[in-house]
Amino acid sequence: MPNKILQIKNLTTEFTGDNSSLKAVDGVSFSIEEGEIVGVVGESGSGKSVTSLSAMGLIPSPPGKITQGEILFTKWDGTTVDTTQRKADSLRSIRGNEMSMIFQEPMTSLNPVFSCGDQVAETIVLHQKLSGEEAKTKTLELFKKVELPRPDIIFDQYPHQLSGGQKQRVMIAMAISCNPKLLIADEPTTALDVTVQKTILELLKNLQKETKMGILFITHDLGVVAELAHKVVVMYKGKIVEQGSVSDIFNNPKHPYTKGLISCRPPLNVRYSKLPTVPDFMETGENGEIKSKLNSISEYLSNITVSKDIRKKAHEKLYLKSPLLSVYNLKTYFPINKNFLGKTTSWVKAVDDVSFDVFPGETLGLIGESGCGKTTTGRSIVQLVPISSGKITYKGQDVYKMNKKEMSSFRKDVQIIFQDPYSSLNPRQTIGKSIVEPMEVHKLYATDKERKQQALKILTKVGLKESDFNKYPHQFSGGQRQRVCIARTLAMEPKFIICDESVSALDVSVQAQVLNLLNDLKKDFGLTYIFISHDLSVIKYMCDRMVVMNKRGKIERYGECDEIYEDPQTEYTKSLIDAIPKINTAE
Repeated sequence: MPNKILQIKNLTTEFTGDNSSLKAVDGVSFSIEEGEIVGVVGESGSGKSVTSLSAMGLIPSPPGKITQGEILFTKWDGTTVDTTQRKADSLRSIRGNEMSMIFQEPMTSLNPVFSCGDQVAETIVLHQKLSGEEAKTKTLELFKKVELPRPDIIFDQYPHQLSGGQKQRVMIAMAISCNPKLLIADEPTTALDVTVQKTILELLKNLQKETKMGILFITHDLGVVAELAHKVVVMYKGKIVEQGSVSDIFNNPKHPYTKGLISCRPPLNVRYSKLPTVPDFMETGENGEIKSKLNSISEYLSNITVSKDIRKKAHEKLYLKSPLLSVYNLKTYFPINKNFLGKTTSWVKAVDDVSFDVFPGETLGLIGESGCGKTTTGRSIVQLVPISSGKITYKGQDVYKMNKKEMSSFRKDVQIIFQDPYSSLNPRQTIGKSIVEPMEVHKLYATDKERKQQALKILTKVGLKESDFNKYPHQFSGGQRQRVCIARTLAMEPKFIICDESVSALDVSVQAQVLNLLNDLKKDFGLTYIFISHDLSVIKYMCDRMVVMNKRGKIERYGECDEIYEDPQTEYTKSLIDAIPKINTAE
């Protein structure tokens, strides 16, 4: 019989503030057996990460405190300890050694002033008492095990020199360096390309089989859990609402929250007029109990399904118009090496001979892995990076030959929404000021009062409150901050918006809400989009046509989304489709 390596019993973790207390985790109980992968899923704020930090003894005190329950961890030697009763000093011998953790954002988890190899070797020296040379040898072996290219070179490189997927592999190497019995992975694939995500998931599965360790895998994406885990724990507002085997949870979900999470990911086999969201499935009663809002989920989904004939007729009408924006043979190169005379001798061909049209009212998708040039293409269009050659026209005018007045009009008409809403907003500026400021720059509306009235109107349009006008970015969730960025963009009254990975780091439920919002705004304001993403399921839902770009900065496929999905033709396009997590759990 497998041994239980982690038993969480009736865990409650609270955070106290000024005359208030919040139960981030409220009476949670579940266990992990040796060699088992348990997926914990839920939206931001559901208590997933606090549960894992409680298990590791990493809750900051104050303001946090475990007020109830036991966390029993069984070590390799067979002894069991209750981590809630151990002091920080005694937990250090367990953390990183027998119980380790991979955090969500590797860039903030790795020290920027030490090389990647030294950071992993330091962990080995600390816990296994090896010499520096022995630790380096073991680190190189670990880098090979996690399939990092050129381990000897990466050993001496710093975190900023690696891609997101490579940094995550370094974190995995560090986490498994001491052969832990339990590995906690907290959103380790969020915001990674679907292809990189797939390789990370396969790597974790292979390591788990090889070492027999247990894995606690935390994510908001049920598709990822379906591919990786043996058992699923669904959390909502600090409580477990459902748990069981992957097959049971996905094939026969009982709780409306679980049903909502499963349904809000963009499907690949059908097209919906709008994505289902969690509030469509459940409501909270007067006594706080959760009630189901739908009698028949299949009937609800059937009512929002769009037929291929309807889409075909809409496209025929759409493509009778003249293109709003055209890109001709675009090349954007970046110099990497120069000779002693200062002449460039080699280039990175970020975008290499790319051409496409975007029609009024269309959403065109740009898809590909990191480094394929899709973001550079978007930035080249709005002149955030200079092009090497080619031509970009907007309403028939060459963008790179516009005079000052024409360029001012172009910059007002064509806006961009960036991937990270937090870094896009000034932390010292209220969101009201962030929305009003672009109107002042472009002299929209006659007075400050009119500009404020318009900002308040836009805030309510994107699903925020007028009272949010005087709040700061840190007072909002990720999804709310993205709505602020959308509001700031709409303040310019644009005609054309480039969405650059604008939902990639959001919970799938929040992602569905933002995608629905973008589509609603498109209809209300007559907008045209370029939608940049690495996730083909999102592109297929949002877009009329797509441009598939490969890592050489070239176009791999260009055409209607449904046609490309049904007939990928090239191996690269097929690999993007195959990498999408699919909920297929029938035994």
